[in-house]
Amino acid sequence: MTFFANESWPNWLQDINEFFSKHTYARVFIDAYLVFLAVSFIVFLFLKFKKAAILLVFGMAIGLIYMISYFCNFTLALNIYKYVFTGYLIILCVILAPELRRALETKRGDNAQKHELVISQTQSTIEAIVDAVFSMSQVKVGALITVEQHISLEQYSSRAIALNSDISKELLEQIFIKDSPLHDGGVIIRGNKIVCAAAYYTLTQDPSLDKTVGSRHRAGVGISEITDSLTIIVSEETGKVHVAFQGNMIEMASKSDLADYLSTYLGR
Repeated sequence: MTFFANESWPNWLQDINEFFSKHTYARVFIDAYLVFLAVSFIVFLFLKFKKAAILLVFGMAIGLIYMISYFCNFTLALNIYKYVFTGYLIILCVILAPELRRALETKRGDNAQKHELVISQTQSTIEAIVDAVFSMSQVKVGALITVEQHISLEQYSSRAIALNSDISKELLEQIFIKDSPLHDGGVIIRGNKIVCAAAYYTLTQDPSLDKTVGSRHRAGVGISEITDSLTIIVSEETGKVHVAFQGNMIEMASKSDLADYLSTYLGR
């Protein structure tokens, strides 16, 4: 007996329906195989996939298999896929949580107060930053320095330790020295002022980054993904200097490289 009948369906669909109604073993075999696919989908999602486009394809595949199971009267698969789809939606929310958080933060950044004019840095400020960065690089003192541009970083600075101090090489070094209570987190610079220290950012979830990349670098890339800021990172392990901008991280081999990059970025 067919699961349901509809004379308006194409003949080939009715033939398939009748075939599985008459051939019990074939129906049971494919029914069990579809259940196996459901379990494989879930395991594969957990282990491999995190991107929305790929997850959407999986969701469409699950929905398609559910429709096939319903049409062909695959009872076991039909019952299983009801729960598989519910589980899929839960897994989707969990896996995409970081992307959703970044999207929300980007929206807040877009709607946040923006500077009518970008506050430019003087050449002396750029020189102070470059000198401090490479001085810390030589002695392997980790640092995270973010230069604000159009998109306000107020949501981060408001939760950090306010300084509102003039920029100097010595002050930056004192902030990040290992015994300093301010060395964890980042410094936010607005114009020629250090707005705050010990600011914490959302870490990037970019799977293309090497697994050995630490939280300081991930924080720098993370803030650059959701704002137009530029972040300078000094590695505590290697002393290497990187700049994170627009989700990319570039190594700065020398003072002149960093100075030229900052001057170009800051429009000087």
